[in-house]
Amino acid sequence: MRARYGIPLGITAVGAAGLAYAAGFEVRSFRLRRVTVPVLPPGARPLRVLQVSDIHMVSGQRKKRAWLQSLAGLRPDFVVNTGDNLSDPEGVPEAIDALGPLMEFPGVYVFGSNDYYGPKLRNPARYLFEKAQGKHGLNGNAPAVGVVHNPWEDLRDAFDSAGWVNLSNARGRLKLDGMELAFTGLDDPHIKRDRYERVAGGPETGADLSIAVVHAPYLRSLESFTADGYPLILAGHTHGGQLCIPFYGALVTNCDLDTDRVKGLSTHEAEGNRAYLHVSAGCGTNRYTPVRFACPPEATLLTLVGRR
Repeated sequence: MRARYGIPLGITAVGAAGLAYAAGFEVRSFRLRRVTVPVLPPGARPLRVLQVSDIHMVSGQRKKRAWLQSLAGLRPDFVVNTGDNLSDPEGVPEAIDALGPLMEFPGVYVFGSNDYYGPKLRNPARYLFEKAQGKHGLNGNAPAVGVVHNPWEDLRDAFDSAGWVNLSNARGRLKLDGMELAFTGLDDPHIKRDRYERVAGGPETGADLSIAVVHAPYLRSLESFTADGYPLILAGHTHGGQLCIPFYGALVTNCDLDTDRVKGLSTHEAEGNRAYLHVSAGCGTNRYTPVRFACPPEATLLTLVGRR
């Protein structure tokens, strides 16, 4: 009897241990990724950019809130928030409290679908099925019905009051120590709120650097930004795959981006142009799937330096 049931019991034990690790430790094992990107004019002083993404704040997440507050100690030149701050309609005050110290710095932001709508309980395996069918978000799927509407206006008002620039289908600028930084952003492509025609035209003249910002790195957005000549694109949304296989990587990206670029720095090419793409794995999860495996929660400190 022991020989017959030993293997299944062993597999069950390993699975239980993996789930306990993913839900009990790694999901709260916050990390800071450091990346250097050569996009500034030659000879320009480096700029330190803190990117935060996919916080998915749920009321009561004290460790995440304290960690986000501690990031202000990095003293970034500016902050880029690439969306999905919420996973709980009651989480707005705590999200604002978590980001409060960072709102002392100049910043820009876009929203993601979870800022607008509360999450729904769903089978995680559906991500694999949808990938096989070429369906992602509302891109190929029926519109969501019966969803919870988050009080995203309160979040927007807090960001705006702090001086952060709203880039939802909009352009904006920051001036830092004599440098002019231009930004072009999109609302979330995952729920078809992106309107590239409103911001088309490429980088602005007179700016020392133009940066493109979007929550979900759908290929249509990356193609448009890159073809228009943006040197750097910042995005989030993917959670780095969230549940990854050690020594292999992510199985899904929850959009049409390939898994090789699910997180970190890579490049994208379109119409003879090349852009750097940085995708943040984010620091949170959907409230109904609070696990991470081989993909720790993160924020990123990007150091922008002169082009070689």
